[in-house]
Amino acid sequence: MSRLILAGDVGGTKTWLGLFSLDGPRPSLVETRRYATLEFDALTPMVASFLDRTGATDQIAAACFGVAGPVRANVSTLTNVPWVVNGAEIGSRLGIPTVRLLNDLEAMACAVPLLTAQELAVIQPGTPATGGNAALIAPGTGLGEASLHAVGDRLIPVPSEGGHSDFAARTPRELELVAMLSARRERVALEDVVSGPGLVTLYTFTHRTTQCISRSLADEPDQRPAAVTAAALDGACGACIEALHLFVSALGAAAGNLALRTLATAGLFIGGGIVPQILPALRAGHFLEAFLDKGPMRPLLEQIPVLVILERQAALIGAAVAARDLT
Repeated sequence: MSRLILAGDVGGTKTWLGLFSLDGPRPSLVETRRYATLEFDALTPMVASFLDRTGATDQIAAACFGVAGPVRANVSTLTNVPWVVNGAEIGSRLGIPTVRLLNDLEAMACAVPLLTAQELAVIQPGTPATGGNAALIAPGTGLGEASLHAVGDRLIPVPSEGGHSDFAARTPRELELVAMLSARRERVALEDVVSGPGLVTLYTFTHRTTQCISRSLADEPDQRPAAVTAAALDGACGACIEALHLFVSALGAAAGNLALRTLATAGLFIGGGIVPQILPALRAGHFLEAFLDKGPMRPLLEQIPVLVILERQAALIGAAVAARDLT
């Protein structure tokens, strides 16, 4: 019986589980399934259900799960989900020889070197440096960041919790935003602005003195960011357009900061579910303006390729790559 590897991308809203074959540098997807994360009260029963459904319970050589939270000693308390995930416990209960947990952005970063040109959209071509570092930023339910350090001929992913760093306002309008948010919470984190919920916050901010003339927000919280972007892209509501411009600018500034911190001369990659939906806005100028606006470092940043990851299962693929390395 052929052996398989199991991979997972465990997010704050949804979780993808997948079975992959062990052939080639990029594992081949055999079967996958998407779950609402809180459909289960823990990851182990979700994985057990998936394996029962696929009939692969006794075929798993190794498993890796990218999880939305910091990982220590193969255990993670998820940031936006009331779960504690323990890799050893999953392996013991499900009979999987080796189970590894990675931060979800570290998992996505494992896929970056294997993505094809068709799975990427170019925002700035730049001139990639041979042997240079790369970096990854991904707005979703929260904001994830990771770096990829060049070691020999490989890019080694390094996790980060940079999305929880402080949001640094750059413009008078952003200072107004921080003043509004500071009145409601102790501090304003970067992911309070650059994330799906952050986009909804920007919508609320730009509609403080005006009603939306485009459409109302969806009742389901996880559908609201898409409603804001759709309203902005159809161009009917000025306040929605401004909300998206503020989001894109804040993302550009954060991406530029990350590129400088990691010296990402091989490329700055943008992942997450939001960004492929707003490519026209990213290409309209506000993103690159903020990305490049770093004083004397502008010439350096102009040389850095900026690419959007179009492959929606990049984190799942990256987890499979990490699982393959365990076999």
